Amino acid sequence: MYLIKDELAATLREIDDAGLTKHERELSTPQSAHIATQSGPALNFCANNYLGLADHPDVIASARAALDQWGFGMASVRFICGTQAQHRDLEHAIAALVGTQDAILFSSCFDANGGVFEVLFGAGDAIISDELNHASLIDGIRLSKAARYRYKNADMADLRDRLQEAQQAGAHRMVVVTDGVFSMDGYYAPLAEICDLADEFGAMVLVDDSHAVGFVGENGRGTPELFDVIDRVDIVTGTLGKALGGASGGYVAAHQEIVDLLRQRARPYLFSNAVAPSVVAGSLTAILTATRAPEQRAKLGHNTQLFRELMTDAGFDLLPGSHPITPVMFPGPDGARQAGQIADAMLAHGVYVIAFSYPVVPQGKARIRVQLSAAHSDEDIRTCVAAFVAARDEVLAT
Repeated sequence: MYLIKDELAATLREIDDAGLTKHERELSTPQSAHIATQSGPALNFCANNYLGLADHPDVIASARAALDQWGFGMASVRFICGTQAQHRDLEHAIAALVGTQDAILFSSCFDANGGVFEVLFGAGDAIISDELNHASLIDGIRLSKAARYRYKNADMADLRDRLQEAQQAGAHRMVVVTDGVFSMDGYYAPLAEICDLADEFGAMVLVDDSHAVGFVGENGRGTPELFDVIDRVDIVTGTLGKALGGASGGYVAAHQEIVDLLRQRARPYLFSNAVAPSVVAGSLTAILTATRAPEQRAKLGHNTQLFRELMTDAGFDLLPGSHPITPVMFPGPDGARQAGQIADAMLAHGVYVIAFSYPVVPQGKARIRVQLSAAHSDEDIRTCVAAFVAARDEVLAT
């Protein structure tokens, strides 16, 4: 019997009364810099479409051709019904891109992070995790029986203390876990210092590089390339759902033995269908496009710098940085309301952005997280800044 209806309805009312209900806007176009919503045409400044590949004609063509060549779906998991050659091609391409011996595909990066810790770290081991790590890392760590330690965001003194604590507790295996880029702030993890401490204490390093692979670093190989530690990071997890085509699927890239063991024991891999053939083909083309088109990375850097300069000149408070994730801050007790109202007003001006407030971000640090894309033109960026100014003036006038 359905006895919890009233309780669930009450919970939903509490969420809505707190202003935390998440509304999903329907799009009537492909994901792109220019989209159409229920409110009309809009510039999209809230997608993870960093290189503009979500509607790239070559990516679409590869996905379409794969439907004819490889079919619609695999209908089971890889060890039961077999695997296609292109799945291994994609895994090899990912490993080559991030600089590891091999890689293994999952249906999402959430599943990749959900599968890696339970297999590699158990009772007697220690996982030392940055406090601002993505929810998928947090949930994956919870599945492991290893001791769990949390260090303050990018605080190397605190990381040292936690490593010493784990070592003194007699931990067998230790791993330091961090996002390569912290998605709410656009900050880079200090990977060189993390690797130094890991080497000192004999720990492994795992980086979720979802917001970096494909466009960060000289060749788009991610934060380990940016900080020159490719050969010192043991495990890289990431997604195909952001810069690398924007569809779905995730991966773990690592030493050969790690990948081989994950194929034998990672539950999300063993009990989830293989990534759809069209997604595999499109993602493979996206990787090739990303690695062969440095002008797209250069354009993304230009767009990020231009937006930051124009917004600063317009008097907005931005978190410092150079990543395309650019938080526009609205601090203080009234910041959450202002951020939400300004984001709503901007859609009326043809710009789609999303506001974030507590508990997604700390109390008093509400923001509108703007995400730049190589697909944005200079005119698009200037239009976005003008919409910010107009929306701010409207909200503050009420």
